[in-house]
Amino acid sequence: MTRSIRTNAVAAAVTFAALTAAAPPAVGSAAVQTYADTTSVGVHNTYEKTSFPYLADALDSGTALIELDVWTNSAGPGWRVAHENPVGNDNNCAGARSPSELRGGPRDTGLEGCMSDLRAWHDANPGHRPVLVKVELKDGFTAMCGVGPHEFDTASASCGRGPDEFDALVGDRLGDAVFRPADLVGDSGSTLDAAVRERGWPSARATAGKFVFELIPGTVEEKNPLDDLWTDRHYATHLRDLAAEGDLARAVAFPAVHGAEAGDPRVARYDPTLRPWFVLFDGDASAYVDGRIDTRWYHDNGYLLVMTDAHRVLPVIDGVHPAVRDARARVRMLAERSASVVTADWTQLPRVLSTVLPRG
Repeated sequence: MTRSIRTNAVAAAVTFAALTAAAPPAVGSAAVQTYADTTSVGVHNTYEKTSFPYLADALDSGTALIELDVWTNSAGPGWRVAHENPVGNDNNCAGARSPSELRGGPRDTGLEGCMSDLRAWHDANPGHRPVLVKVELKDGFTAMCGVGPHEFDTASASCGRGPDEFDALVGDRLGDAVFRPADLVGDSGSTLDAAVRERGWPSARATAGKFVFELIPGTVEEKNPLDDLWTDRHYATHLRDLAAEGDLARAVAFPAVHGAEAGDPRVARYDPTLRPWFVLFDGDASAYVDGRIDTRWYHDNGYLLVMTDAHRVLPVIDGVHPAVRDARARVRMLAERSASVVTADWTQLPRVLSTVLPRG
């Protein structure tokens, strides 16, 4: 079974490269199709043991997106990866130091262990398809403890869980395997929005072997009446300020506009200085297909669009074990509506997870 799963990872990488090389450009002046011009499939809450025994199994499935839920509150140590446990770890990350340690050892590591698994798998699969790593900060960055976007880039201290620490942790563990906001901007000195509008996303060759990090506000954070600085705005502010300091290369992630909304959802939510730092959008698939939202707007501007709970779009199909033909039809439907990645809990459908289609 492991061999079959790994074959799907290779097939997905080959399909992505072939598709992006064969199609005409859709955004900017790139000679070949870009990362933003395909539709692929991801798995919700990939870190849970009920989804995959080990995180490496998820990566080998061919999935284009993995999701990690992270807790930062000071009631527990470090960056915890779990669904409902706010003070401890409950996940399938093994903390591998080499590809040989990706399976078989203890699990339930913190975020640093999950990042080590990504690096070990990356080293064993050079040139793999780009993988979007969706991080839901369940309770947001813990600013009072020094847990914000900067920390996401480097290795965190015992109490540091902010943007700087996040950057440090991810950057320390993954290094050149991360596709960073600075890689999108290049030497233009522009914002992310200007970069995708003027030049588009890089080609398949430039994004092969990379992890792209997406940050969304967490369910606890969004319900907390005392939290007035959610993850999306917090990290966008971080990007804006780093760019002003000429230090954008430190950042590792792209904040996402969370929740479907007609028009440009950035206008009502963010200060004008923050809007240009959002080029990734994430919301419920059903909301994007009910006729209220012009999803072509996302594709035409080069924005990435993640559509979640794909199975809930009418007519509803099974969220875990649908027929392959039904799952594939759903992916095609959402690809036509400009989804970049569609997600569900289809962990047992590697032939669907490795799907790559033209977008739009």
